[in-house]
Amino acid sequence: MSVRDARVDDAAEIVALVNPVIALTTVTFTSSLRDENSMRATIAARPGAFLVAEYEGRVAGFATYFQFRVGNGYASTMEHTINVGPGARRMGFGRLLMAELEGRARQNGVGSLIAAISGENPEAMRFHAAIGFVEAGRLQAAGRKFDRWIDLVLMQKMLVTCA
Repeated sequence: MSVRDARVDDAAEIVALVNPVIALTTVTFTSSLRDENSMRATIAARPGAFLVAEYEGRVAGFATYFQFRVGNGYASTMEHTINVGPGARRMGFGRLLMAELEGRARQNGVGSLIAAISGENPEAMRFHAAIGFVEAGRLQAAGRKFDRWIDLVLMQKMLVTCA
């Protein structure tokens, strides 16, 4: 089990992890499947901020961060995405990915990480709480998927001390 920077040639394996989540669940509100070319571009655009967990020579999960909102005032607040494949869950990959991602974020001057979690994903809320995130807000019916409205839960982890 190891964590490393994602490479553009990981795109196919990452897409294979994320597309079933997009197509079959409300874990994400997006319904547009990812393709390898767009994933390659995303990986290339986030050097040092897109990681994969590797297990037995395969990508078992990934984590990345990106600016939470547009504008200079948000330059130090990052939203993150984490996805661990079904065959690798509950093996410590999520914690390993998040520890490395958080370390990278701190090194890059990030003040806080935001998790934007579907209200229908209590497992993700428990995971984030266990690694130090706190609920910062709940937006009722902020997302819509599979013909129903879904809450969006925002959780935050401060990486710097605010005065």
